Amino acid sequence: MDERVDKIKVLIVDDSALIRTMLSSIFENSGVIEVVGTAADPIIARAKIKKYNPDVITLDIEMPRMDGITFLRNLMRLRPMPVLMISSLTAKGAQITLDALEIGAIDFIEKPKSNIREELLAYEEDIIEKISMAASVDFNKQASKSMMDKTKKINTLASKDDVLKNSFPRTEKIIVIGSSTGGTEAVKTLVADLPNTTPAILITQHLPIAFSESFTKHVNEVTAMDAVLAEDGMEIKTGCIYIAPGDRHLYLVRKGSRYYCKLNNGDLVNRHKPSVEVLFRSAAKHAGNNAIGVMLTGMGSDGATGMKVMRDNGAANIVQDESSSVVWGMPRAAYEIGAAHYMEPLNKIAKRILTLANT
Repeated sequence: MDERVDKIKVLIVDDSALIRTMLSSIFENSGVIEVVGTAADPIIARAKIKKYNPDVITLDIEMPRMDGITFLRNLMRLRPMPVLMISSLTAKGAQITLDALEIGAIDFIEKPKSNIREELLAYEEDIIEKISMAASVDFNKQASKSMMDKTKKINTLASKDDVLKNSFPRTEKIIVIGSSTGGTEAVKTLVADLPNTTPAILITQHLPIAFSESFTKHVNEVTAMDAVLAEDGMEIKTGCIYIAPGDRHLYLVRKGSRYYCKLNNGDLVNRHKPSVEVLFRSAAKHAGNNAIGVMLTGMGSDGATGMKVMRDNGAANIVQDESSSVVWGMPRAAYEIGAAHYMEPLNKIAKRILTLANT
């Protein structure tokens, strides 16, 4: 019996011969990825895309003859396909990478600062996982996701008895959001539809610390709310969005009737810091039935059990549906363990949040 599995075809586009060699070695040794070609610049890449029809492209940003952003923009217009950016963890690199995600890149691979061989090998498992994830993205679905308006109610909200069982002193509603792959754009789409009277929002998005300020700025530019990078001890106020720094866990804590941000430099949780699990469990503990949980697109299952704990403590929870998610990993994990009350396409989540905030 022929048990061969089709390998993921990857084209590596990078002007560094060393990075092309190292990535090629990592991919070929994975057993699931085939490097169909490499290119030192986008002009060469263009011809190889036509010749080899890769499943995924890794794309550097700064290259000769044409920069990666210009090439990505042309690619997404003429021949959309999954792209992983090779991103430097600098303020400039973060800004350009977020621009690339806005244009249509799926995710990014961190570019080594100095010890290229050692750093790439250290992240070998993550790199392979991201390639596999990118290859699974349905670009036809992504192109049409803004047209999706079907709302699916999974089951009823927690019963009155459940809420009473987990009652808390009455305070304002609090919204907590978790996201990962695809989340930088999903978060922006969601908060763009929220007025400045919306209850406070705490967000944990999986991103490196170098991206935190740029991401916060991007979010602040698209919403009527005030988006800030969370600080330890910061009081939480209506109409504000608090975003977890890329190297700290973000907790919701309460003193009397007021909520505050707490940051912690603890161990990785579910391989992440910040972790959605940490945020959601703190919301379950300190907000109870005043909390609204939202799980957006993302790879893996971080936060799923925390969302279930939120539900058990009376919170109302929403997960993004598969059709509008770049990667239906985290929302699916929460849905499958019964943590969600509602499944919504991205363009309907803001309306659902506002409805729940006023009940």
